[in-house]
Amino acid sequence: MTSPNIAAGCAAPDQSAPLPASVDLEKETVITGFVNTADGEAVGGAYVRLLDSSGEFTAEVVTSPEGVFRFFAAPGSWTLRALSRAGNGELTVDVTRGVNEVALSVAAA
Repeated sequence: MTSPNIAAGCAAPDQSAPLPASVDLEKETVITGFVNTADGEAVGGAYVRLLDSSGEFTAEVVTSPEGVFRFFAAPGSWTLRALSRAGNGELTVDVTRGVNEVALSVAAA
């Protein structure tokens, strides 16, 4: 188990920590990635929301200082929505079992 990200004021697990050894990637689906600006700068402290295929809110995490986030989900279609001071962004992904890596860009409105 990873320790809470207390320094950032968030009780969520450290998003950039390695996957626990107990995670069976043949049975579990992991959506992981990073939030960045159009210039490629990492966006730490962004809120990343996971929405199901009908658009319903499922979960939210705060990115690490390096812009990294991670969700455990079921295989299928998901929407990732990032909200940050640097801007907002959205990405729809179709994921399968195992690790699914994505990049989510944000831009000011």
